[in-house]
Amino acid sequence: MAHFKEIKESRLLEIFGCPGEKLPPGREEACPGKSFLLCLTSANEAEMMVDPAARIVSKESWGSYFLFIVESPLIASRASPGQFVMVKVSDTTHPLLRRPLSLCDRQGERFLLFFQVAGEGTALLAQKEPGDRLDILGPLGRGFRLPQENRPPGVSFLAGGGRGIAPLLFLAGEMRAKLFPVRVLYGGRSAADLPLRDRLQAKGHPPACSTDDGSLGFKGLVTELLEKELKATPAAAIYACGPEPMLRTIAGLAAAARIPAQLSLESHMGCGFGACWGCVKKIRRNGEESWVKVCEDGPVFPAKEVVWP
Repeated sequence: MAHFKEIKESRLLEIFGCPGEKLPPGREEACPGKSFLLCLTSANEAEMMVDPAARIVSKESWGSYFLFIVESPLIASRASPGQFVMVKVSDTTHPLLRRPLSLCDRQGERFLLFFQVAGEGTALLAQKEPGDRLDILGPLGRGFRLPQENRPPGVSFLAGGGRGIAPLLFLAGEMRAKLFPVRVLYGGRSAADLPLRDRLQAKGHPPACSTDDGSLGFKGLVTELLEKELKATPAAAIYACGPEPMLRTIAGLAAAARIPAQLSLESHMGCGFGACWGCVKKIRRNGEESWVKVCEDGPVFPAKEVVWP
């Protein structure tokens, strides 16, 4: 396990370099020939890992959607639903920034990454093959929080829109292990945008699907399906991830029905650990509004705290 670099300081600033660049004293072992790591210290930070040699074990694809199973024992052992990793998609300095990806599930010493090609970075990542190595930072962020003592009555609804289903597969498994009744709602533009439905089925979470064009399941938005389900089934909580308009609607449904909800927000991220202030969101707590970093304070927030534009 010599290729792992464990970092317990509260801030990590990664400065990307070209192969052969001289590394700072004491950091030569961090990622030889690729990049170097400079740790900035403060207090009370969760432990992070950098694995510069995480191995892709398998790859599946459905059009623009991809699923990697990645072997990285120490990152996998620290992962929890709703957290994410920052993936370096190229061996060069272009693109400079890593790409944030939700942890989709965990299988022992491995974890799953599900993503859709949406730009240059994810297009480069999609070209990787089994056996290739990835430079990964994580796990990062604050994930979903589950009740620790009494299980609330009713069903917990997990609503995912498109690629937003990613962290909910992991969450569904953890909730099932804790005997929480779960109902997964999976929405997309068409049946082609719901590639993980068979995996959800195989894991014991047959999803209720919705498609905008009616090609599979309920015809309409996943928010409309959720509204229908809430009228028919007592709900304990709602957990959701997807595009901002979807999350905003779900926050409204939850508030109207007085159901606690947690939302995993999507955001452009520069560093992934709070150094760059590139992913801020306005939050209201105790009657006061403030800007917080999605990567550090989130990405999961109680729906009642999110201030929508």
